[in-house]
Amino acid sequence: MSFHTPKLILCDLDGTLIDSVPDLGFSVDKMMRELELPQPGEDKVRHWVGNGIERLVKRALIGELNGEPEPDLFDKALPIFKQVYAQCNGRSSVLYDGVKDGLDWMKSQGYQVACITNKAEEFTIPLLEKLGIKSYFELIICGDTLPKKKPDPMPLLHAAKHYNIDPHEALMIGDSINDVAAARSAGFEIICVSYGYNHGEDIRTANPDEVIDSFMELPKYLTAKS
Repeated sequence: MSFHTPKLILCDLDGTLIDSVPDLGFSVDKMMRELELPQPGEDKVRHWVGNGIERLVKRALIGELNGEPEPDLFDKALPIFKQVYAQCNGRSSVLYDGVKDGLDWMKSQGYQVACITNKAEEFTIPLLEKLGIKSYFELIICGDTLPKKKPDPMPLLHAAKHYNIDPHEALMIGDSINDVAAARSAGFEIICVSYGYNHGEDIRTANPDEVIDSFMELPKYLTAKS
C-alpha cells in the first residue's frame, strides 16, 4: 500500500520509537518490593505497557491485564511508582533500531512530524530529551494533555486541527491496537511496527494499513516530497 504524501505524521512513543520497558519494569519491581508484594519482572511488564502509568500500576497490583485493585492499595502504590520512575526514566530505555534514521528521513523530506503518547507529560518530555529526539517533533501530545487519550480519537483530531489539515491526509505510526483504534476513529491512515508491545499480541490481527519491521522501511511507503 502506498501512503503517498501525508500532510502530517504522528508517532507513538513507547513500543514504537522507544523501548522503555527496562525502566518501567525496574520501577514496577521496586514499587512492589516497597509494598512487600511479589515482583512481576520485566517480561510481564512488557505485556502490560500501553495505556498509561495508572493502568500499568493497576495491572502490576492485580497481576493481570484487566481488573481493578483495591483503591487504597492503588492510592499508596501510584506515588511510589512515580517517584521511582522519575529517577530512572531514560536510564536504560533505548531507541529502536532505525528510528533515528527514519526520523531524519521524514524531516529531510519536509514532513510535519508530531509525537502522540499515553505517557504523562512529566515523563514524556524528559524521556524524549534524554534520548535526543525531542527536537524532531513540532507538537507533543501526552496522555494528560487532553481530557481523553488513545484509543479515543481526540488526541489525533486535536493534532489535525492544530495543523489545520483534514484527518484523511494524516498518518499515524504506532505499535498497538489502541493506535489502530484511534486512527480508524479519527480517519487517519495507520502503519504499525511489528516489534512493539500490544500486550503480547501480533499487531497484524488489528488490521493496520501496513506493518513494518523498522522505521527504515518508511521510504518504501511514503512518497518523497523533494
